[in-house]
Amino acid sequence: MKVIFVGVGAIGLPMALQIHNAGHEILGVDVAEVSRQRAQAQGIEAVERFSLTPDADVVVVMVATPQQLAALVEEALPKVAGQRWVIMSTVGPDAVIAAAALLLKAGASVVDAPVTGGTARASTGELVIFASGSDAAIAEVAPVLNAMGKVKFVGHKPGEGQGIKVINQHLCSVHIVAAAEALNLAQSLGLDPAHVLPLVEGGAAGSWMLSDRGPRMLQGSDVEVSSAINIFVKDSGLVADAASACHADVPLLQIAHARYLAAANAGLGQRDDSRVIETWQQE
Repeated sequence: MKVIFVGVGAIGLPMALQIHNAGHEILGVDVAEVSRQRAQAQGIEAVERFSLTPDADVVVVMVATPQQLAALVEEALPKVAGQRWVIMSTVGPDAVIAAAALLLKAGASVVDAPVTGGTARASTGELVIFASGSDAAIAEVAPVLNAMGKVKFVGHKPGEGQGIKVINQHLCSVHIVAAAEALNLAQSLGLDPAHVLPLVEGGAAGSWMLSDRGPRMLQGSDVEVSSAINIFVKDSGLVADAASACHADVPLLQIAHARYLAAANAGLGQRDDSRVIETWQQE
């Protein structure tokens, strides 16, 4: 299939490479020159704007924010008729519902398909994809989705996939902060966190985030960035907004969100999200 992939950044590029390696023809779009250069260095041509792209069968969207999604759709509307759009960004239900309404009216099909698994699973084609949309729309883009990971059908309406991702990001946000707090507690108790981590991660106290982020929390601030603090500022904020809209009480999420904001305010926004642990070290 002919695929346009919008957003070939830290997680988007490995996703695009999986599509490319599956034999599809792919063109990247990214406003950041450094992202376009990285894509081109790995064999994927990339342009700066969607308006510069040719016709395509499938458009995969991996932008960062609801505002970027809205701007992309506004730019793309004149040429979307007949295209199959797959919105894989984490932008919240409202943003996808609004975008889908415009795209469907302009003649495109839409699948809401946010992902979880991070850059590690994106690089191996093992993402979990929460897909919502009509059966026909999902079937049409299945060859592209299957190249990136395992598809889990969650509903027929755009926005339902985002709803599942909101729950996912609630747990991820809290688990990362809980892991950081626990490792800081270990140090405060006079224990070596590097010794504590392997003792607790395999038992009832373990979590995927503890095992994945914990080792990086024990490294310095310049640890390689897998997912930036700013991503969780945005994602935990989306969860808070969604919870507020439906009057759900999420006190643990609010605490986690405050920690990511504190980290960003301390100048750590572009650092790996494991560096949220430094908000304890600075107290």
